[in-house]
Amino acid sequence: MWLPLIFLVAFLFYVFQTWKPKSYPPGPKWLPIIGNYRDFKRRLDKLGYHHLVWDELAKIYGPVVCLKMGRSLVVTVTGPEAVREVLTRDEFDGRPDGFFFRVRTFGKRLGIVFSDGQFWQKQRKFSLQHLKDFGFGKREMELRIVEESKELIDDLKKKSVGSLYMHKAFDVSVLNVLWTMMAGERFSLDDVRLIKLLQIIHDAFRLFDMSGGLLNQMPLLRFIAPGVCGYTKVMKILTEMWLFLEETIAEHRKTVGATHPRDLIDAFLQKMKVCSSEDSFTDEQLLSLCLDLFMAGSETTSNTLGFAMLYMLKYPNVQKKVQDEIDDVVGRNRWPTMQDKINMPYTEAVLMEIQRIANVPPLGIAHRATCTTKLFEYSVPKGAIVLTSLYSIHMDNAFWKDPFEFRPERFLTDKGTVFSPDWYFLPFGHGKRRCLGESLAKTNYFIFFTAVLHNFILRIDTDVDELNMNGFDGITISPKPFKVILLPRTD
Repeated sequence: MWLPLIFLVAFLFYVFQTWKPKSYPPGPKWLPIIGNYRDFKRRLDKLGYHHLVWDELAKIYGPVVCLKMGRSLVVTVTGPEAVREVLTRDEFDGRPDGFFFRVRTFGKRLGIVFSDGQFWQKQRKFSLQHLKDFGFGKREMELRIVEESKELIDDLKKKSVGSLYMHKAFDVSVLNVLWTMMAGERFSLDDVRLIKLLQIIHDAFRLFDMSGGLLNQMPLLRFIAPGVCGYTKVMKILTEMWLFLEETIAEHRKTVGATHPRDLIDAFLQKMKVCSSEDSFTDEQLLSLCLDLFMAGSETTSNTLGFAMLYMLKYPNVQKKVQDEIDDVVGRNRWPTMQDKINMPYTEAVLMEIQRIANVPPLGIAHRATCTTKLFEYSVPKGAIVLTSLYSIHMDNAFWKDPFEFRPERFLTDKGTVFSPDWYFLPFGHGKRRCLGESLAKTNYFIFFTAVLHNFILRIDTDVDELNMNGFDGITISPKPFKVILLPRTD
């Protein structure tokens, strides 16, 4: 009697779990519970990178692909037309809402990276306003970066006996620039605890992909297999980060005044005193904001500069041309500044080519459909995670012709001026959710890059057979360890 009923329930469950509305974007068939996870994992094991899996799926199903990853519906757009459609429409300006995106902010939608709506607008406006008060986007910020670059060069000169690892050489220096605006202090380049924390951040970015990974797709696994889904490690990382930031905030509480904030943390604490308990200015939001800025402000820029060193090793002729341009414009008796940038088009083209080919944020930052909407002829349901393949436009064969070749000249016109093509070069995204720290990142890239090449010739370690240009996979792509021989340039 019960057997037919059990079969009926099982059949209905299977149909419900595998049924995909015809209006949804194309993609492989779903399996019950796990959706497309098994097929995606198989492709990932073969290709090694999440963005390459989406690139392969786009070749099969077209520029808009829909997968069910556990309980998450993930839509990925590929190519300039589809990416532009997502980045220019308000319906896709949301950020994902799931366990992975909330666990880092106390189970709530806090911070500024993965929040949206009026809360995000309010917090973003406050953060930008007060970061500008402490130099963000101004001449003062550039001067700080110059000072940090001088500290770094002095440190490298002391260590440049033989070869040294260069893939993480910029970590502390890059963070220091933002940290002085956030917390009013800087770290020593050999600060053991900070170096450990920055390694933790690198590990965190490699643990997951931009969709949130297994922890977001099947959050119940944290109770069944916490080690397998990454929950154990992510909680260890978050606990150490929270502790470090809480200590900094606690020190500020002891000394913050009623007026004249010294930094962003001071400004936030002062704001908390005049806001009601229902407002968005809370202890948890302050900690989440600091966590977002700390992680986002160090990872992408540091990785890009690491790749810059790697490509200069790989292409010594390009390195020499950059150094010749620096010598012609700057000379040997002063430090490069942002005022020199306009007269150094080749150097700028090299930095743009590094950003294009390295694809440090290959899928940008995940978006969310804030309502059910049309994307071309397809229906994207409310709440779907939407990924934009920046990799696909940076490596578009039809536009770039030879996208896998490192060729800085592609960003120069026949007259030698810098050329930046619309919708084919988007390392900072586009639209309302464009990277908040773009001006800081660009200044960091130029000053640190030119400072190193102004002072050193980079040579490959003789013990290295071949440079590995492929980075670690993750939310961002980071360079694998590599050694450099730094030869001081003589005046």
